[in-house]
Amino acid sequence: MQTGFKQQFIEKWEQYFPSAPLPITFYYADQEEQALEMEPYKGGHCLIRELARVRNGESLSFESKAVICPGGRYYLGFSQHLRSNFRYFLSCGIPDKMEGERYKATPELVDERLKDEPPSIAPAKKIVFKRWDKLAEDDQPKVVIFFARPDVLSGLAVLANYDEHGSNAVVMPFGSGCSSIIKLPLKESESKHPRAILGMFDVSARPWVPEDELTLSIPFPKFVDMVGNMDESFLITESWNKVKTRIEGIN
Repeated sequence: MQTGFKQQFIEKWEQYFPSAPLPITFYYADQEEQALEMEPYKGGHCLIRELARVRNGESLSFESKAVICPGGRYYLGFSQHLRSNFRYFLSCGIPDKMEGERYKATPELVDERLKDEPPSIAPAKKIVFKRWDKLAEDDQPKVVIFFARPDVLSGLAVLANYDEHGSNAVVMPFGSGCSSIIKLPLKESESKHPRAILGMFDVSARPWVPEDELTLSIPFPKFVDMVGNMDESFLITESWNKVKTRIEGIN
């Protein structure tokens, strides 16, 4: 990624979203020397919990072995298989054997959902997460992920729709926390008109994010267009200035 674009966004972000946290990004690589390689935790851990460290400025890389959660490995593309009896795990469970999460009413509904979300394959050995300001010139981010409060989300969502013919440049598909920031926006990046994914509604992941934040995950090509539109959009109006003042006061 060009250093000039990296700095350009930082300056525009501070101008229009003053004091709001910078986004994080990810990309896949076989080798990565500028990020801490994570090790497996006994008992497992949620990827979303670890991303708090990235938001605070620490760069992290994960190989398959470091992602203990079966769902996490699946949605990162390190595995093409979900846990056994996943259709029951996501729905009603199995009496005396498995407690279901009850996110879907029946196992059959889980089956239908999985038909629309085939497994993916990670393009390299590692997935690397970095905050925007930590990106190096040779890094190629795939998705830009904002953890944001409603006022910031409102600005990003409107900006995402600014140059689109329709009104669905932001979508909110059902999915796990890691699928909403990794698998789903990666899939969108293959489209001629990639959409941003509003996410982090996963009840299991919610304890690892602030209570007043959601995520907006933007495929990198879409993000580049959004940055290019900032100076001509509603962000220069008095209407946004009122919201911007509140963003600055909160953060």
